[in-house]
Parts: sequence; structure tokens; C-alpha cells
Amino acid sequence: MRWERRRRARRLLVQALYQQQLTGSDANEILAQFRLCEDYGRADTKFFTELLRAATTRRDELDRQISAASDIPIERIDPVERAVLWTALAEMQGRGTRRAVAINEAIELAREFGADQGYRFVNAVLDRWARATPEVRADPEADHAD
Repeated sequence: MRWERRRRARRLLVQALYQQQLTGSDANEILAQFRLCEDYGRADTKFFTELLRAATTRRDELDRQISAASDIPIERIDPVERAVLWTALAEMQGRGTRRAVAINEAIELAREFGADQGYRFVNAVLDRWARATPEVRADPEADHAD
């Protein structure tokens, strides 16, 4: 199903953005490495690539949005939770995915990869961001894919 391929893409994206923070690799290097992963072929690769590029090229803007919605300075946010937040914000702003879908997926990713209570932090930041930001639906078909 398409939603499963998107879920795999989100999982890979969190891993890719985490790796990028540790290695300093650019999006092309990360993409080349992840194309070799077994799970890559089972993911929505177009979705993965699009969100990787968005999260990378818009990093400063996404960090400002996270900082505005968080009480913790961006540099002190756990790298896994930061990767989850970048993923969710890039998806909601670039793909037009319904906020409820993207936020729920982000919470699940934070539960899977993040610190013990990291999902609560992710939920709080995304909730504050959503309340302060008008929703723009760029792609009405995006809902049907999730």
C-alpha cells in the first residue's frame, strides 16, 4: 500500500537526517548511501528524496520555526527529535499532507527512535507550531496517499 511506502520513507528520512547531523554529509551523499539500503526499494523513493532535499535546503528556516515553538534552544534538542521535527515540518509545508497525519507519524517516529519521552516533546513542538501557523493545503491528493 502507498501509505506503507510513505511510512518507510519517513523512517529512512529520520535516519538520514540523523546521520547527516553526525557526519556533515550533504543531501547527495546521504541519498547515494541510502539508495544502497535494503529498505530503500520498499519505500516511496520520490517522497524520500523530495523531503530530504526540502529538509536540507530549508534547514535554517525549519530551525527558526522549531525554536519559535520550543522552550529548548535548537542546539540542545536531541538529534533524533530534531530529525523527526524536520521531517514533519518539511512534509506539512512542502507536501500539503494533513497536519494530523504528519504529526501522528512524527510522534510514532519519535517513539521508535527517540529518547524515552521524546515523543511528548515532538508532539508539543508540532502542536505549538500548528496553532501558530495557518494551514495551507498545497496537494489535496496528499491525504489519499497517507
